Order: sequence, then structure tokens, then C-alpha cells
Amino acid sequence: MSLRVPLGIDDFRKLRESGLEYVDKSHLILELIDKGGVEVVLLPRPRRFGKTLNLSMLRWFFEKRQEDLSHLFEDLSVWRAGERYREHFQRYPVIYLTLKGAKQETFERCWAALREKIVELYNQHRHVLDSGQLGEVEQRRYKEVLDGTASEAVYGRALLDLSSHLHRLHGERVVMLIDEYDEPIHAGYLHGYAPRILDFVRTFLTEGLKGNPHLHRAVLTGILRVARESIFSGLNNVVAYSLLRSDFNTCFGFTEAEVEALLEKAGRRSLLEVIRAWYNGYDFGGAVIYNPWSILSFLEGQDQDPLPFWLGTSSNDLIQKVIEEHAVTLQPALEVLMEGGELERVLEENVAIGDLAQNEDALFGLLVFSGYLRAEKRSRGHGEQPAHALKIPNREVRLLYTGTFRRWAEARLRRQGSSMQRLLAALLSGDAAGFEAELQAFVAGVLSYHDATRVDPEAVYHGFVAGLLAALEPGHQVRSNRESGQGRPDVMIRPAQPGRPGVVLELKVARAPRVSLEQALDEALAQIRARDYAAELRASGAAPVHALAVAFDGKVVRVRAEAPG
Repeated sequence: MSLRVPLGIDDFRKLRESGLEYVDKSHLILELIDKGGVEVVLLPRPRRFGKTLNLSMLRWFFEKRQEDLSHLFEDLSVWRAGERYREHFQRYPVIYLTLKGAKQETFERCWAALREKIVELYNQHRHVLDSGQLGEVEQRRYKEVLDGTASEAVYGRALLDLSSHLHRLHGERVVMLIDEYDEPIHAGYLHGYAPRILDFVRTFLTEGLKGNPHLHRAVLTGILRVARESIFSGLNNVVAYSLLRSDFNTCFGFTEAEVEALLEKAGRRSLLEVIRAWYNGYDFGGAVIYNPWSILSFLEGQDQDPLPFWLGTSSNDLIQKVIEEHAVTLQPALEVLMEGGELERVLEENVAIGDLAQNEDALFGLLVFSGYLRAEKRSRGHGEQPAHALKIPNREVRLLYTGTFRRWAEARLRRQGSSMQRLLAALLSGDAAGFEAELQAFVAGVLSYHDATRVDPEAVYHGFVAGLLAALEPGHQVRSNRESGQGRPDVMIRPAQPGRPGVVLELKVARAPRVSLEQALDEALAQIRARDYAAELRASGAAPVHALAVAFDGKVVRVRAEAPG
């Protein structure tokens, strides 16, 4: 059976009236109504996890209108929940605003996009201007917004003014829905105009949300809670429910049961294990969650193989930028993740984008809340702040890391007139002289990008391993410090299929004059032989097996090969 998949349709009414497949997320409405004491709700979730569709659902449920839209909800959980919830149906004036599309390369273009968003919002409610209930000053401000001549101060209070007009006109306080509130902030940090855009967004949200007597309830969605930048410093009525919390944890993304039901309808239940490996792996407040965009994209084609659907559509610019900028200093931790391991970190729900350059915890928080790492809660004992075990959630997301590090390593080599292709060819053929020349270029490329006095040779080594991890897989498995023979080689490169070359690398840091490069190479080769580091490769059928010793002394690299075997 073929499903009618609503791929890319974010309008709830259009989806429902078109008879497309819909996974019931109307319990979001129930949870919101049950939190009656919370005025402003912030629901940060990764991109393409259903935020826009859910806000559209809230709009069609709450918005006061003459047309009866009960047919959109009659078979959903919110309708079955009873009159206490249905009494809110089509009751309130709604302000619906999306900042999606405000991500621009310059402040001027971002500011112009935001103004257009506000103009469009005021146009949607033009009946307010025609109602005859606005005073002279209110009419003038409304018209200035519409024709684009309003001052920044008037745009800054646009939400407050519009909610006041709607409250007066309809006799009910407003429901305010703001989608992707943090998109212009991300763009500001990516393109260097963050302080200027932060000033406006801070004013805009504070005026509209803090102490607004015309507000019934507000729901904001985005990726992060950007608190350290003082967006919410004056908004003590905002309650953020991040993906670390159990509240609203199944309202975004698909649960295991929902994915099984979709596969059953599509007649493809046998593919559940494949789907798990590619698109599962998220932990939202203790619930197992799948990436909904990738699931629907996979089901849209009957004979489709798993592909990185999410990575092809979500904006990875900020993520890639910070990973590449900190590849050397963060590499030991990221190498563990890329090898399938996990890290334990105490996460802050408030991510300080401005601290990404100096604060490792801020980077890992960004990766978790953006959907690029899974965070599983770990108790640290009574009275202690809980930690989270972080790992790459699935095969799809892993491709982001390998792709990012491949580009990072290639850029360092290109700067020195070399290439990753030549480095890998020399490595897999056991060509010590060729590999030395390419590796020397890689080290020079890293140290030309960073302050050489602050980059430890060990960090360069970890960056090198990351480049190998990214460039050699899936044809080869690259692992560091694994058990083999009577010890652990620094790096083992094992072919995915027997009969292809394998490599053992032992790396040493020489500290002349105490230890020369030649002495370090002698020690490394002796260690490879004495501990039989090549044992696992021989047992796996790798042929030939190359053993290479690598010694670093500052910017200088030397490589020597042991006889194949």
C-alpha cells in the first residue's frame, strides 16, 4: 500500500483537507491548555521536526473565525479529550508570525526581511484598520507599518499594538504564535551582525510578550533558547521546554510506535531495522524519537534506499562553521563520537551562541539542541546536576561530521598544494616517503591556520585521524587505540572487505634534543613488532598489511615503514 505522504506541506488545514497521511500531534493542544499558569511557552526543537506544522495546527484550532473547521480535528485526540478542551476551539484572535526566511547575509537585508514580515502580518489583520475602532495615532502607526515608513520604534512595538487592537475588536485576548524566532539571530552570528539584530529582536519580543495585558497565550518555536544574549533577560514569563525535558516530548518527531504504524500502512515493516539505523537515535526527555522529515522522505518513494534526506534540506551553515573553526582543539572529543563512542557532559538548556569561540560546552549544547547529537540523561547522585551521555544519533547525522571533516582536511592540504587523495593513496600503498610528504603538508596547513605556539602536536594528530575517519569510510574502518595483538596501536585502518590493504600507524611526539625524530621512529616500529599490532588486520584478511611509524617534532614530520606482512 502506498501512503499519501505530506512531504513539505506545513499548512495543517491543507494537509487534512487533502486527505494526506497525518500522525496525530494534537496532544500538543491538550498539554498547552493543561499548563494554564504558563503564559509564554518556548518549544525549541531541531529543524524539520514538525514545528511549523504544529504551530499551523494551533492556529487553525484556536483562531476565531466564522467558518466551522471542526472537521479538521474530529478524529484526533484533542477532540476526543472532551468539552474542557473543545471550549477553546475557534475562540481567540491569533497573531501568527514566522521569521523563517529572515536569514540573510547582511544586516540591511535581514532588517528588510523582518520589516516585510511585519507588513504582511498587519495586512492579514487589515480589518482592524477598517473597523473604525482605532484612534488617530493608532491609525497613523498602522498605516506607516503597512506602507513601510514606520520608525524602528514602531516596528519594535508592532506585536504589542496589534494584540491591543485585536483584543479590543474581538473581546478576547490574543494567542500569539511565533515560528523560528531565532533564525535572524543565527544569521547575525554567521555573518557578523549579531549585536545589531539582537537589539531589534530583543525589543520586538519584550514589547509583545512581557506584561502584555492583551495576551492570552504565546507559543514560540526555534532551535535554541538564546538566553545569554539577553533576548529573554527581561522576559520572566517565558518557560522553555527544551528536548531535555519530558514535557511535550512526543509532540515533535515520530515515536517508535508511530514509525511502526507508518511502515505497516506502507507494507514496509521489514525495513524497521534499517530505518532505526538511519533515522532513529534521538532522546527527547526520555522518549525515543525518529527524524520525521527523513521518515516521510523515505516513505515517499516505494523503492527508495535510505539517504541523508534531512541533511540535504536543513541549514547546516552555523554547525559546519563552528566545527571547522574548532576542529583541532575539539578533535579528541569529536574523534570519540565519530568512532561511535559517547561523551558525558553537563548541558545548559540556554545556549550562548556568542560563547562558541571560547566555550566547548556551548558548542556541544548547540550540537545537541540542533539535532546533531543525542543526549541521554545520566544521574550523578542525589543533589547533583544530572549529566548527559552524548553520541551521534544515527547514520544520517554521521554523514554531516564526515563531510565536514573531509572538507576541513582537504582545505588544509590544498593550502599547501596537496590533496587528500594523494595522502590516502600513499597511506594505503605503504609508501612512507609519499605519505611523509603529504602528512607534512597537512601539518603545515593546520599550523598555518592556527597559532602554532598554541596548537599541541597531539591535537594535530587527532585532527589527522579525523580526516582519515571522514575520507576512508565506508571502504575502511578507522579506529584509534583499539585492542590488537598484545596492545593498542594508535591508529588501525581495516578494510571493509578482505583482500584490500590495511594499515597500522604508531605515532610518537619527539622532543629534541631529549628524543630525536629517528629515535622516536625506532621506538614506534619496535613497539609495532613487539606487540604484534597487525594481528587483527591479518585475521580480518587484509592484504597487504602496512605498518608505518610517524614521528612529530613541532612542524616537522617523519615517516618510516616496516616491511609488509
